[in-house]
Amino acid sequence: MKAIAYYQSLPIDHAEALLDVELPAPQPGPRDLLVRVMAISVNPVDTKIRRNVSPGAGEAKVLGWDVAGEVLEVGAEVRQFRPGDKVFYAGAIDRAGANSELHVVDERIVGRMPGSLDFARAAALPLTAITAWELLFERLGVREGKGDERQSLLVIGAAGGVGSILVQLARQLTGLTVIGTASRAETQQWVRELGAHHVIDHSQPLLPQLKALGHDQVSMVASLTHTDQHLDQLIEALEPQGKLALIDDPAQLDVVKLKRKSLSLHWEFMYTRSLFQTEDMVEQHRLLNRVSQLIDDGVLKTTVGEHFGRIDAANLRRAHALLESGKARGKIVLEGF
Repeated sequence: MKAIAYYQSLPIDHAEALLDVELPAPQPGPRDLLVRVMAISVNPVDTKIRRNVSPGAGEAKVLGWDVAGEVLEVGAEVRQFRPGDKVFYAGAIDRAGANSELHVVDERIVGRMPGSLDFARAAALPLTAITAWELLFERLGVREGKGDERQSLLVIGAAGGVGSILVQLARQLTGLTVIGTASRAETQQWVRELGAHHVIDHSQPLLPQLKALGHDQVSMVASLTHTDQHLDQLIEALEPQGKLALIDDPAQLDVVKLKRKSLSLHWEFMYTRSLFQTEDMVEQHRLLNRVSQLIDDGVLKTTVGEHFGRIDAANLRRAHALLESGKARGKIVLEGF
C-alpha cells in the first residue's frame, strides 16, 4: 500500500523529512477495523513525533492521527461496525499512524462519520473533538446545559484545531461566557464566527484586556498553547478555586503557584484511554457519535482551515511547515492518494 513515512528525524524543510513509500497492508486484530483511508488531517502531535522520535534502523514510521474513511473488513469480535460503514477517528498513538491507504484501528475509539460531511471535512474533527470534549466535560467538569451562566471560560489559542471545536462546544452546549484568544485579525474573526462571546489578543497582556471586558477574573482556563509563557497571567486571571486545564508540553510548570488560590490543575491527553486500554475506552466511540449527530443537526460545524490536496509527502511537508509556523487556522486536511 502507499504510505507517507520517515526513516530519521529531520527538519521539515529537508527533502527526506517525509517520504512516499510502499508498505505491506496491515491485518486487523479481533477488535479492529480495516479502513480504507479517504482523508486525513494534520495535528501538532505529528510534528512533535517527527522531530523527536527516531524509528529503528531501517524502519519506516508512519504518522497521522485523524482519519475519515470506509470500513473494508472487521475483526472477529467487532460488534459496532460492518464493511461499507463510513467512519472517522483519531486512532492510537502507540500504533501505526494513518497516513497510508489502509489502516487498522480498535472499534472502541471509532465514530460514525457525519452524514452531512464529505470525507475531507469529517477528517478535520476527530482528534480535536475528543480532546475538546474530554477537556471541557470530563477534566473541567462542566455540565451540559445552560446552568452555568455566571461562569466564564478563557481559551488560550482559540483559533487552532482544538480551540476551534472547544469554543463551539462551550458556546452551544453550556451557559459559559466564552472568551477566546487569537493574535491576528483573521484568526480573531474566525474565533468570533465560531461563537466566542469575546476575543482578546494573547500577544498582549491579558489582564487589562479582560478587565476592559468586565471580567476581572474568569472561572476556568483552557490553555492550549504556550502555557509556560502565560502561566503567571493565567493564575492572576483565575478566580479563587478556579480550574486550569492544559494540553501542551511546557518545559517547566511551577504548580506551587496554584496553591494560594486553591486552583486545580487538569491535564488532557486524548490518547490515555487507548494507551492504557481503560475500562471506559468506548467513551471515545460514544462521544464521536454524539459529535457526529451534533454536526448533522447543525449545532456544530467542521473546523477545516485549509485543504492541501492529495495525500502525499510533498503536501504533508507543507502541512507540517504551516503547523510549525504557529500560523495555522483551524485544521489542515488532505484527501485521496
